[in-house]
Amino acid sequence: MKWLRNNSLSLVFLMLFLFSMVGQSITGLKQYNEEMKERGGPQATMGKYFSSGHFIEATFENWESEFLQMALFVVLTMFLYQKGSSESKDPEKKEEVDKEPNPKKKGASWPVKKGGFILAFYKHSLSIALFVLFLLSFFAHFYGSLKNYNQHQLLKGLSAEAAGEYIGNSKFWFESFQNWQSEFLSVFAIVILSIFLRQKGSPQSKPVDAPDYETGE
Repeated sequence: MKWLRNNSLSLVFLMLFLFSMVGQSITGLKQYNEEMKERGGPQATMGKYFSSGHFIEATFENWESEFLQMALFVVLTMFLYQKGSSESKDPEKKEEVDKEPNPKKKGASWPVKKGGFILAFYKHSLSIALFVLFLLSFFAHFYGSLKNYNQHQLLKGLSAEAAGEYIGNSKFWFESFQNWQSEFLSVFAIVILSIFLRQKGSPQSKPVDAPDYETGE
């Protein structure tokens, strides 16, 4: 079907996401119950596990780093360059994406035709959406991490921490930084490797016969 062909990339990644979430849930529940057994805590069903700090923390600390990476990449590539990389604009010329939108262009979306505030918002809507998703994931990660930490504190017979205290806890920031650094490293790798290496057929690569110094796709 033409529809499947035209949407195959997003559909495959959606299926991979769902497959991974199922795998995370099953293995996470097993790990959680093993921890609870060792510490004398209650065992959880799958439904109960989804509301546990263990599941919320593990899920959103990863989403947080992904959305941060994508948001920063979208914004920084507006004005920063890497000569020769397929992931960068060409510093020597004005790119199509830098041009002001033309409301008379065939197929232009309604915000472009509407203009004004709506167009001003639309021109930055991708980065705004990614930063909003990052912030939502960050606060969900914080909530899950706090909940998980306090559960372990109570099982040890120690007092729970308030949110204002936990925001400075090294455990929470360790969870964030260990994910952030891997995302920034992966972006650095694709930016640099795409200067010298090729993948025929991929839009993330320059043409195989393109010289190393050529920037962009």
